[in-house]
Amino acid sequence: MAVITAVDTVDIRFPTSLSLDGSDAMNPDPDYSAAYLVLRTDAGDDLEGHGFVFTIGRGNDVQTAALHALRPYLIGQDVDALLGDMGATSRRLVGDSQLRWLGPEKGVMHMAIGAVVNALWDLRAKRAGQPLWLHLSSLSPEELVSLVDFRYLTDALTPDQALQILRDAEPGRAERIARLREVGYPAYTTTPGWLGYSDEKLARLCREAVADGFGQIKLKVGADLDDDIRRMRIARECVGEHFPIAIDANQRWDVPDAVAWVQALAGFDPAWVEEPTSPDDVLGHAAIARQVAPVRIATGEHAQNRVIFKQLLQAEAIGVMQIDATRVGGVNENIANLLLAARFGVPVCPHAGGVGLCEVVQHLSMFDFVAVSGTMEGRCIEFVDHLHEHFVTPTVVTAGRYRAPEAAGAGTQMLPGSIAAYTWTAQQTDQKVDA
Repeated sequence: MAVITAVDTVDIRFPTSLSLDGSDAMNPDPDYSAAYLVLRTDAGDDLEGHGFVFTIGRGNDVQTAALHALRPYLIGQDVDALLGDMGATSRRLVGDSQLRWLGPEKGVMHMAIGAVVNALWDLRAKRAGQPLWLHLSSLSPEELVSLVDFRYLTDALTPDQALQILRDAEPGRAERIARLREVGYPAYTTTPGWLGYSDEKLARLCREAVADGFGQIKLKVGADLDDDIRRMRIARECVGEHFPIAIDANQRWDVPDAVAWVQALAGFDPAWVEEPTSPDDVLGHAAIARQVAPVRIATGEHAQNRVIFKQLLQAEAIGVMQIDATRVGGVNENIANLLLAARFGVPVCPHAGGVGLCEVVQHLSMFDFVAVSGTMEGRCIEFVDHLHEHFVTPTVVTAGRYRAPEAAGAGTQMLPGSIAAYTWTAQQTDQKVDA
């Protein structure tokens, strides 16, 4: 019997604030960071499970401590038992009575559990010799349903309804796998749109995005309306009249402000407005959606669990669902989110603006195409051209499309040299805060 022998945790931070990569109206100086863990076993095959939670700097030590707190739930556990029933494994971690008291199912402990779940899926896919998207797509509809916790969902999605969605998509799986490998998955890029960039850099990156084959760009907005109007005008002139430009307010506005601001930018024909208000305000999103239509509302990168997604869909508050690979309780809960989106007929365009997020979330979208929704129509994955070089299997995007990964695993493993070079210490935290 192989058991988990070690759970290593590391606080990793990249100084992206120096170049203002990632800057927006709410986060002017982010340092892209990862609370990172590695699961090691005594199986003798040298395979490890890697996972992480994305943050933007301060507080990454708190998230790393949450990962460390889960070690007693893993050390000494039978690897085959954990991986053999990932539905039970996920529910055991999420359902622990004392851990739930810290949420429940939200915040740093829930994200830490998500990182553990993702690391276990990374290990399971490696043992199967498959990339995660293909491994998930090889499971039967019944096996996939067994992964989902349907608590609090059955007024919107029952196990039988989920099973029917998966069975309906089952006949064309092989053809969609072949198509995915042939043409890849559509991407859009946020690289031109960071709020701290100069007008000249914005214009250059917009032109480069079109030349590189992307079908959509996204601009950060919300700090100053006159600036946003100027930047949208520059972007529109660079990309052309009908090229999709999404905008992202990063939770900046109250509901009335969101409505007024989006209406002021409506002449530039935004493809969607992302995170216009608090990520917890389901009714606020619904009110904004009604008043700014036909501009669509997109949100989800800060949705804390599947219940928020359920309510956003029930309230017709979003026209685009944006899952995040490290915000909720890992792969299992994101399968629930994908099934909810399929049930309500809403496209999923994942958030991937952060270190490692492109590498991980591409697997979920590709699985969705193969085994859940069966379509790429109206769907695209965010792409930012930062920090991919630190991963063992970095994202590959060509001609504006994600190429299907073929390496075994979930794409979560960082290079040892990068881990060593960017590990943060408690002393550095003290110095940073004092500064």
